[in-house]
Amino acid sequence: MIRIQLDEPTVARTRIAISPLWETVCGLYLLARHGDAPPPWPYTAWGRRARRVLAEVPAAAPVRLYLTAATWLPDFLSPVPPTASPSIEEELAGLRATAPETIEEQLRRHPAGEPPPWLRPFRDDPSRALDRLADGLAAYWAAAMAPFWGQMRAALDEEVLHRARALAADGPDALLADLHERVRWQRPTLTLVKSHEQSFQAADQRLLLIPLIFSRGALVCSAEHPEVVAVSYQARGAAVLADDGPATAPETGTDRLAVLVGRGRAAVLRALGRPASTAGLAATLGLAPSTVSEHLGALLAAGVVNRRRVGRRVLYGLEPAGLALVTLLGVEPLGTGVADPAESDSGAPRAS
Repeated sequence: MIRIQLDEPTVARTRIAISPLWETVCGLYLLARHGDAPPPWPYTAWGRRARRVLAEVPAAAPVRLYLTAATWLPDFLSPVPPTASPSIEEELAGLRATAPETIEEQLRRHPAGEPPPWLRPFRDDPSRALDRLADGLAAYWAAAMAPFWGQMRAALDEEVLHRARALAADGPDALLADLHERVRWQRPTLTLVKSHEQSFQAADQRLLLIPLIFSRGALVCSAEHPEVVAVSYQARGAAVLADDGPATAPETGTDRLAVLVGRGRAAVLRALGRPASTAGLAATLGLAPSTVSEHLGALLAAGVVNRRRVGRRVLYGLEPAGLALVTLLGVEPLGTGVADPAESDSGAPRAS
């Protein structure tokens, strides 16, 4: 168990953030946990792709160090996200900028005293080691994570919005008590159910909650930041990874939805089983953002999708008429939620 004693100011400053880097790292932990066996549903299809990337993309080789890590990884290798909704590029820039003194201090606390060989390059030549790792993470992200990120991000945006509303309406105690079965809250102690024992106090800091689609890979706690204690938990919506990609048209017979609205608009409608931004849809469908925007404009005019702003993002979702079209004339979508939506595809709703 990890037991974190939280004082009142820390609890009162509870916030929520999305982290592409933490998702990436915990996805690698998930692969390591299952060895050569495929990860369980709903991660199986993603796991096959990720393992092909590790085997066939030489530029991604540096990320294998996360597979090597057993039970201890210094916090500087998965830093606290700098904002509520950073891009992977922003988080990798923060990783590259890690101060050598921070690395030295954290490595001194390695349980074995002397860090293992795979960690020593960060002590001996930190700038070079950090650049190599960040480059590897960027290559791995592009091949193994980016194809799924549009769907994942839509699910995470829903999760953040849900938790932010709970925080605003009921306060941090109710939010912390209902996070996940492996995260337990009994004032003043937040307990993470893990295999090893650790306890520490957080005084006059900020509690940052990070929902992760891949939290089944590991329940992560970061306590090295001077102002922030960060804790991950399993987000709802992992089922978006259950398929190799977005919902697609039937392989045989006539695609009646495409006959009615056109192939491109049919693909957009099917992909809106979960709320998504223009950029997320473009990444999911492999279309240009301008093409997706044009399709969305026509579907909005027809009254089959809606558009609502959530923070700085605009997410698109199905209206009942759109859901009926997809259900009756094509493949049923991945979900049935209609959502809030974006002309700016950066930023996520904050829990403040």
